[in-house]
Amino acid sequence: VAAFEKPATDPSAFTRPATTVLSPHLKFGCLSPRTFHARLLEIYHAHPKHAQPPVSLRGQLLWREFFYTVGAHTPNFHRMEGNPICRQIDWDDNQERVRAWAEARTGYPWIDAIMTQLREWGWVHHLARHSVACFLTRGDLYCSWEAGQAVFEELLLDQDHFLNAANWQWLSASAFFSQYFRVYSPISFGKKYDPDGRYIKQFLPVLKNFPAKYIYEPWTAPLEVQQRAGCIIGRDYPKPIVDHAVASKACISRIAAAYRAGKAAAGEDGEDGDEGASPSKPSSSKGGAKARKTSASATAGSVKADAEEGGAAGGKKTGKGRQRTLAETVASAAAATAAAATGGLHAAAAAQGAAAGAAAAVGGSQGGGKGKAAGKAASAAGKRQRTLMESGVTKT
Repeated sequence: VAAFEKPATDPSAFTRPATTVLSPHLKFGCLSPRTFHARLLEIYHAHPKHAQPPVSLRGQLLWREFFYTVGAHTPNFHRMEGNPICRQIDWDDNQERVRAWAEARTGYPWIDAIMTQLREWGWVHHLARHSVACFLTRGDLYCSWEAGQAVFEELLLDQDHFLNAANWQWLSASAFFSQYFRVYSPISFGKKYDPDGRYIKQFLPVLKNFPAKYIYEPWTAPLEVQQRAGCIIGRDYPKPIVDHAVASKACISRIAAAYRAGKAAAGEDGEDGDEGASPSKPSSSKGGAKARKTSASATAGSVKADAEEGGAAGGKKTGKGRQRTLAETVASAAAATAAAATGGLHAAAAAQGAAAGAAAAVGGSQGGGKGKAAGKAASAAGKRQRTLMESGVTKT
């Protein structure tokens, strides 16, 4: 308990889950978050070298309160339009892709195994949630996070309104997190935890006879290997719904264009791929259509350039007002809850949540500074934001 660090846990563990799996108990009120918090503090007092927020168990409770805070003070928090902290992005309305994703028919075993576990068990590890959320939105299919939110709302035992909405906005790079070019691979991410594909074989038994070499990419197996495995790709298991190598670059380019369109609508400047792109101002349907048209126009002819630019993890960024709107919203919401709170957990969560939110919000904005100190600050900020991305889903 004292040493628990959530990003270090294994999303492919299913015989014995790598996290506490207490989230349904918290959601239904079987476990009081105040009691949980008090017991954690007792354990931490007995073990001074314990893990720290945002990755510790206490950090997960603080994330929970943080998202409640922001959600309670943000109009239309569960949707894109009318949500002042959510970027207005021209997501595709492709219901067939959404259904294929929800029904575990994408042709990517890692994604389909997760969605199968979700439907059968009502729970999946937070990094598994990251994988499928990224795949549906900014990673591969470019479908709205609201569609994914609805599926999770239906299937998750621990579905919690504000947490669900917040995490979908986070993973789609619509709010809280803006490094949209950091995409979860539907192939290599699961493989680093489970190279033999035990998780896939558990939830997709149709693939159980495939050699480990092909389990994450069964469409690459020669026909004789597929025949020996008793599974022909395209007949017994779907072919990939998209080519990840191509689709991810196109998604990066489109979301970069949407960020630019949002900044233009807000009257701000900044370079493509700016990590600090602010949410566009809520607009009318007419304004939203104009933003989508601008975004689509900006995308044309620039897929390759944007994908190459967005694929880089580092690089200096320039532009004004990076994450100013989000940081101010987070701080304001946290302050409001801290002022209204009657107990220690909410006040502590508001204060530390605001600090975590501000770090995530402004973390990418230091890259354009001069001198050695600014460079160190940029590196530390980037590391913090990557850690926050990995710990952002608050289901324990």
